[in-house]
Amino acid sequence: MRLVLFQRDECHLCDLALEVLAQARAPEFSSVWIDHDNTLEALYGERVPVLRDDDSRRELDWPFDAAKVAAWLAQAN
Repeated sequence: MRLVLFQRDECHLCDLALEVLAQARAPEFSSVWIDHDNTLEALYGERVPVLRDDDSRRELDWPFDAAKVAAWLAQAN
């Protein structure tokens, strides 16, 4: 599982998502900022933060809490 969190600079929801991922004890993930990338902006502009599993292409859109993240991660196994 290769997790990516799509987010923006200066995004309070993205900051909350980072806290939720820590609470859920999510595995290591990389962060991708969509600012200044037209393709990512078109895909994720209104949806950030979005957690994606690059292996399965599954995505979890905000809002999510620790329980929802844990359930989403468990579905991958």
